[in-house]
Amino acid sequence: MNNWNQFLTAQGARPVAIDGAPDGTANAPVADFGQSLTVPQLQEGFVAAITDQGLIGLNGDDVASFLHGQLTNDVEHLNQEQVRLAGYCTPKGRLLASFLMWRNATTIYLQLPRAIQPAIQKRLQMFVLRAKAKLHDASADDANQVVLGLGGQKASAALSAWFPALPATPFSKVEHALGTLLRVADAFGSARYEWLTSAATARDVWPPLTEQLAQGGNDAWQLSEIHAGIPQITAATQEQFVPQMVNFELLGGVNFKKGCYPGQEIVARSQYLGKLKRRTTLVSIADATVVAGGELFAVSDPEQPCGMVVNAAPNGVGGIDALVEMKLGAIEEGSSAAGAVRYGSAQGAAVQFLPMPYVLDALDL
Repeated sequence: MNNWNQFLTAQGARPVAIDGAPDGTANAPVADFGQSLTVPQLQEGFVAAITDQGLIGLNGDDVASFLHGQLTNDVEHLNQEQVRLAGYCTPKGRLLASFLMWRNATTIYLQLPRAIQPAIQKRLQMFVLRAKAKLHDASADDANQVVLGLGGQKASAALSAWFPALPATPFSKVEHALGTLLRVADAFGSARYEWLTSAATARDVWPPLTEQLAQGGNDAWQLSEIHAGIPQITAATQEQFVPQMVNFELLGGVNFKKGCYPGQEIVARSQYLGKLKRRTTLVSIADATVVAGGELFAVSDPEQPCGMVVNAAPNGVGGIDALVEMKLGAIEEGSSAAGAVRYGSAQGAAVQFLPMPYVLDALDL
């Protein structure tokens, strides 16, 4: 990781301080390459150095059954061509973590923010007990040293120089001598990919990729995730949401037919008893200070927050685009009246509601 970050710094990367990694250190995550990419740049095509994600690898005869009893999604039937979202809940059904999950012949992988990986990995380890399952930090493996995120109209053609066959549909994958290529949720009408590979390969492919695609860091990838409507639980939002509040079941992240897991009863009750009163939607806010965990307020009810920022990223034009979880009534109000919902307080920056890339449950709205 250090050599890769040093390489990126030489290319003009701008590091940011996150979770104890001060500006300018070899371990600091990369925000961008001097300026934030805009949505039109992402739509045309981009490659992002993703340096803020961790990776847990699990091996052993019982690993699928163990995880099947811990996560919101079906792990036992996960095959080597699939990629899935999955949640890890408290007994009260609140999300401690959200994962991008895939497997190969020997290992199941869980991708999550690097900042919360140690605590989540330790918690999972506590419940292994007698199961034949071993956990390790898979981001240290040579094959997973670097994660590149690609998307936009030009991304697939650029990747074809190294991959003779690309994953055909969202949430699928291919393995290749040069690494693992995951196709994740589409954004802006184009495919998006994560390419996990060695630092040596990444250094070789970065120059030709950046000749064709706009180069970005974590901010660019997060902006594309936000516009794909894909939430990620971070340290600021742990234990704040049941999965449906962040649309997780709409994204295939919850399997309601599988057996028990922590919080399963609460999650099922929210689904079948019609008690869900909150959803996550896409917004833009002309305030560069917006952060995950920040609160939103309806002008019509200024005393109590109506929602919370789930994920936020600079949009390249001075503001922030974000996924926000809020009361359904506030979503309706804010979508129909400009300035009806604001950030930080009822007098804060106005929240502009943008179209979601998928339809929220019609029974809700």
